[in-house]
Amino acid sequence: MENLTESSENPKVVIRDLTELLHLVYDGKEGYQHAAETTKTPALHMLFLKLAHEREAYANELKEHIAFHGGKAHDQEGGVLGGLHRTWITIKDALTGKSDADLLAAIVTGEQAAIAKFDECIADHKDHADHLKLLVRQRDGIWAALGEIEVLKDKY
Repeated sequence: MENLTESSENPKVVIRDLTELLHLVYDGKEGYQHAAETTKTPALHMLFLKLAHEREAYANELKEHIAFHGGKAHDQEGGVLGGLHRTWITIKDALTGKSDADLLAAIVTGEQAAIAKFDECIADHKDHADHLKLLVRQRDGIWAALGEIEVLKDKY
C-alpha cells in the first residue's frame, strides 16, 4: 500500500468510492465476458477475454484497498448502484445477438462511464491520496482499452 495520510482521509468516503469503482470493474468484467461469448470473431473473442481478465485483476486490487480502509468487499458483487456511472448492466443486455460493431459501441459507452467515475475519484486527492497511483494506473488501463476498442469499432 502507498503511504496512508490518515488526517486527510474520510474512511467512509474512501470505502464508498472504492466500492463503486469495484462494482464498475466487476460489471466491466461481466460485460467483456458476455461480449466474448457473443462475438463470432476470434480476435475480438481473445481481446474481450484479455480485458475481462484485466478487470478481474483491477477488482482484486480495489478489494485490497477497501479492506485496508476497514471495508468489506464481496466477490463478484456487481449490480445497480444507480446514477450515470452504472451502464454495464444495460450494455450487457444490449450485447445479446448484436453485431461486432454493436458490441464495440456498447463497450465504448461502458468504458466511458468507468473513466468518468475514476476521474471523479482521482480529482478527490484528499480522500484518495494513499491509492491515487492505483486509481490513475487503472484509469489509464481503461483508457488504453477504450482506445483499442474505438479503433476496432471503426474497423467493424
